[in-house]
Amino acid sequence: MTARIRLYDAGLGVIIQHPSGVLYTNQTCGPCCAQPEMEGVFVPFDAEESWLRLNAYFEGPKHRGTGAMQGLDDEDATFIESVVRDARTGVPLIVDRSRLKESHEAWVHVLIEGEDETFPAVSGFGPYPRRGVLTWPNSD
Repeated sequence: MTARIRLYDAGLGVIIQHPSGVLYTNQTCGPCCAQPEMEGVFVPFDAEESWLRLNAYFEGPKHRGTGAMQGLDDEDATFIESVVRDARTGVPLIVDRSRLKESHEAWVHVLIEGEDETFPAVSGFGPYPRRGVLTWPNSD
């Protein structure tokens, strides 16, 4: 049996893709309520205001609460990166532009850049860049 952790109320954080034996899932994609999964390690961020900004963006005029089910674009990626940067999470990540069509509200494929010494909250996950998923509570 595979261990599975649901992140429905965990707040903003990143799942670092890693062979941990634990699958993380979240309710994502707005009203579609998708349940994507990734094996790894979840690193929560103390950033409630940031995920509320992300929810407001996806509920706003561009996506109108659809959950961006058709994927993201470069404008979305730039906005998400600015929110994470403003949150000062300490984890240097960028949206993985090669996986925008696989990303949607509350499940955004990212690349974690840098070396272990650059973010002391987590270490030992190199080599970098490392794949992951930025996730937060779905707005539905």
